Amino acid sequence: ADIPGLVEGAAEGAGLGIQFLKHLTRTRLLLHLVDMAPVDVKQDPVESVKIINRELLHYSDALGKQPQWLILNKMDLVPDDIRDELTQEVLTRLDWQGPVYKISGQTGEGCAQLCEDIMLYLDDLRQSEQPPAKPIEE
Repeated sequence: ADIPGLVEGAAEGAGLGIQFLKHLTRTRLLLHLVDMAPVDVKQDPVESVKIINRELLHYSDALGKQPQWLILNKMDLVPDDIRDELTQEVLTRLDWQGPVYKISGQTGEGCAQLCEDIMLYLDDLRQSEQPPAKPIEE
């Protein structure tokens, strides 16, 4: 589910928040796609993630506790000499404990690994949710 319109106050019905949040209840994995080179330099990607997580928890404890991965996008626009420092700053400010991927949708950097890991994660999840096969009776 892609929820670019999720805004602060969504859990109380702001914008299309409730519709977006209901849609998310069907997901098995949440990906926070963070713009690491926003056009508006006043936009704080860390605060955006915090707002979304607050709304998820406010809407539903279960939704707020869904597995989450952090996807740092537009890394091709971040100068090489500050990439690691900027990444660490984001992780520290979020106190992030889950998986993190640095990608560029423009160049494709990191995208193949991310997609492969998502597929493996979801396949493993499906396997663990399936009941064991019944033995064949002779």
